[in-house]
Amino acid sequence: MGNSDLGKNEGGKACGFNAVLAYATDTAQRGILFADALRIRGNQYLRHLWDGQPPVLAFPCELVMDGRNLERPVNYSLVRILDRRTEKRSVPESPAGPTAGKAAARLPARPRRPFVIIDPRAGHGPGIGGSKTDSEIGVALAAGHPVYFVVFSVDPVPGQTIADVERAEVRFIEKVALLHPDAGKPAIIGNCQGGWAAALVNADRPDIVGPVVMNGSPLSYWSGPSGKDPLRYRGGLTGGLWLTSLISDLGQGLFDGAVLVANMEDLNPANTLWKKHYHLYANIDTETERYLAFEKWWGGFFMMTAQEMRFIVRSLFVGDKLENGTLVLDDGRGINLRHIREPLVIFTSEGDNITPPQQALNWLTKVYDSEREIRKNGQVIVYVMHKSIGHLGIFVSAGVARKEHRKIIGSVEMIGYLAPGLYEMIITQEPSKPGRSDYQVRFEKRTFGDILAIGGGSRNEDAFPQVSILSEQNDRFYQMFASPWIRFFTTPVTAECFRQANPMRWSRFLLSDLNPCLLPVGPTAEWIRRSRIAADESNPCRVLETHLSEQITASLDFYRDIRDAGHEFLFKSLYDNPWLKLTAHICRDLAYSEDVTPASAPPGRDEYSRGGFAEAVVRIMMAMAGENRFFDEGELSVIEALVRVNKRLKRIGARRMKSLIEEQSHLLDADRELALSSLADLLRNRDDRIEALEIAKNIADTNFRSGHGETECMDRIEKILTIRSTGEDP
Repeated sequence: MGNSDLGKNEGGKACGFNAVLAYATDTAQRGILFADALRIRGNQYLRHLWDGQPPVLAFPCELVMDGRNLERPVNYSLVRILDRRTEKRSVPESPAGPTAGKAAARLPARPRRPFVIIDPRAGHGPGIGGSKTDSEIGVALAAGHPVYFVVFSVDPVPGQTIADVERAEVRFIEKVALLHPDAGKPAIIGNCQGGWAAALVNADRPDIVGPVVMNGSPLSYWSGPSGKDPLRYRGGLTGGLWLTSLISDLGQGLFDGAVLVANMEDLNPANTLWKKHYHLYANIDTETERYLAFEKWWGGFFMMTAQEMRFIVRSLFVGDKLENGTLVLDDGRGINLRHIREPLVIFTSEGDNITPPQQALNWLTKVYDSEREIRKNGQVIVYVMHKSIGHLGIFVSAGVARKEHRKIIGSVEMIGYLAPGLYEMIITQEPSKPGRSDYQVRFEKRTFGDILAIGGGSRNEDAFPQVSILSEQNDRFYQMFASPWIRFFTTPVTAECFRQANPMRWSRFLLSDLNPCLLPVGPTAEWIRRSRIAADESNPCRVLETHLSEQITASLDFYRDIRDAGHEFLFKSLYDNPWLKLTAHICRDLAYSEDVTPASAPPGRDEYSRGGFAEAVVRIMMAMAGENRFFDEGELSVIEALVRVNKRLKRIGARRMKSLIEEQSHLLDADRELALSSLADLLRNRDDRIEALEIAKNIADTNFRSGHGETECMDRIEKILTIRSTGEDP
């Protein structure tokens, strides 16, 4: 074998000395480029601070309303997202079939419902909901909706409370409704903390809020299966509210958002300490831009007042008062989730370790006794379950935006035509078009058993009431004996030093141009980019590096699992035992407040025959569309089109139509046979019956997943109306 063959194997792949040399060159270059990426991150952090940490939006915007000018000023503002796109939006043939397509073609133009997006204020700044073109904002703009965004500044107004913020958000929504008077009530999208903020507004002022979408939003803070979701145990292990009070005192009345960010990073040490940085190092030629764009938002730390943070911990994280119906805002207003009337869409993921599905969904099993009570309350609740995406991926993943968010936003109008109840939105790709992003939606009826089954069949919350009681006791002792001394010795200088000492901050300062040791990194990295020599992916040394990284990740995951199991064991040993329950004198009343809507009595027989053409047609629509225990996207689009085309139905108005859907669905749910047999009593005129039958046939002709049940229902309705018209009994 000649010298030219050294370092080659029979397949032509590099090995031996040449492989090592190629890998050594590559890894040295990647090391410099990696260090430069961290240096740029630090410089980016400093520039962002200098600019006042504006929202990291990928879209231009204009100020609509400044919360600092309100009676109770807050550091929130309302902006409108600007979009100059002039794409021609043709009306495609409806998936519901040719009949729906003809109806849609005759639809009159109407103003699009505005969307208001509320981003989380949980340590970070605003903008994650629109940091990419493929995002919630991008999807809503592409669908032709006016989009508004609730932003906030770094420092809160001194003394502002959650009640002040809630009132400001109410004013923002009222302003949006005033700007779009003919478009329907504004729809709200709340991300994470913004989701429960939207729920507060919806429960407080259901008269101004339209459909609400809650993405990765916790409303049931104690829920979760054993062996998972350790974040919910930390409040008990640290003694509850007193630690929040201590951090706020050390910050001179401000709670540092970097503490919350560090707490989230600690949930997954493998990702924090190794995985995300190794991914950047291993793919340094392609990942730097994406990494820096995310870090710009992730490294923006925002403050909260002590009043805000204490309210959140006391009433939500530890007290769990929102789902129990006992939440009272700082100004004395009570909030009960049963007051929500508009449709809710809850988007959650099994891969979310910050807001797991149980914390996003289990509140329904406390607020309502059963899914039947949801129907009696006239409420439409839809949840969407992703199988694997993480918490942040719910907001920032382009793939999620193109699939889930596009279908959720596109379904907001048709959800209003669902019969009251609990549904799961199922998004499937059209089989005839593999590889394309053509998805179809159906809404399948669900029960509380389906929700509880996600967490193993129970709520698993027996220990948490004790945490809430002891948290109040610990904070009372802290406020009495320690807080006055800490506040006495705390100055603006010590408070700022306390904030800057957080590793989330000083690590960015250290890896920036403020560090003279990094001065050669920039020029060296620029030279490497011009003469970059990357090793092949099949290089044995790179393969070994990948295996080594996987072993490090597995080791850190093993440490995390052992740590979390230890935390859970300690938590249950401390709080889930009869001695502590006896000591704590559990007197917590988990019953709801008395101002909730009482369960409605079964309808009388005369109610089935009360009404006219509109009541009969809506009853037929609900009976036909819900025959197979799920509602298809095509069926709902047909109903929407028919309502807007029919001369008599379109005069009813959205509010009255919603009321009719609730009433007729309630009658069908109570006694379906009596509801159908009474149709002839509502339609005494022959022309009315012909028109109603034509509407029923339009729905039955829907070629998207129409089934045998719909055909039988159509035959039943036709027989009732035909026989009654001849004077015979059905």
